[in-house]
Amino acid sequence: MVKCEVCGSELSMPFKCSYCGGTFCSYHRLPEAHNCKMLHLLKMQKTVYSAVVPLQPRRKNRILKTSKAEITHLLVAWLALTLCFSINAFRYGSILLFFTYLLVVGTGFVSHELAHKFTAQKYGYWSEFRLWPWGLAMALLSSVFTLGSFIFAAPGATYVVPRYNAYEWPEVSERKRTGVISLAGPLSNVIWAVVFFLLSRLSGLPSLIGTVGFQVNLWLAAFNMIPLGGLDGRKIMSWSITVWAVVAIPLWIAEITLMIF
Repeated sequence: MVKCEVCGSELSMPFKCSYCGGTFCSYHRLPEAHNCKMLHLLKMQKTVYSAVVPLQPRRKNRILKTSKAEITHLLVAWLALTLCFSINAFRYGSILLFFTYLLVVGTGFVSHELAHKFTAQKYGYWSEFRLWPWGLAMALLSSVFTLGSFIFAAPGATYVVPRYNAYEWPEVSERKRTGVISLAGPLSNVIWAVVFFLLSRLSGLPSLIGTVGFQVNLWLAAFNMIPLGGLDGRKIMSWSITVWAVVAIPLWIAEITLMIF
């Protein structure tokens, strides 16, 4: 199957650049999105365009923005993942455990997606989270059939689209930008996992929240580092196998150890 020349994703509907003739995915189909070899032609067009409609200053591209639609999608995905992780809470009728999962899934999942979003916006990209109905269904079904032992934690994704003037960072390749944006999500979960692990060393309710929070965030980080499909791991590996291995392998070892013991 044909693959995108930038991110390496397999394409059922490839786009061919009319300037350089390369094959790209929908995200990298524009010449400025794949650092086209014929970009000098685009710069000529950009000069003419800027004389009529000036581009916004770069600092305005760094404003962190969201929308009502994105907030709605995040809240639905948050609730769905909470139901997936807290399935045993319903089995045992523990309201406290359900609200504990509601808290830790909120910090883990929402911070994961916002880390993608804000990192992308830092590069001047348009970025928003959207639900993935099939992913949402698979998350719920995997939780029900395995009683919470395995959860396909991908109810949606943060979509990233380069802006016309995204190449204000010419020294950073598009592949690296995509990798860094993808890496931001799992790293946010690693940070939360450390925070919750320290909290679990206490006693009482803080210990419960810390233990559950550590387990949820470790799973979210390890799962998203799988180098398959649209998961973060595949994009990170396309950028740097070394970076992927340094992050993914310790996470998988920690997750397997936690499952065994």
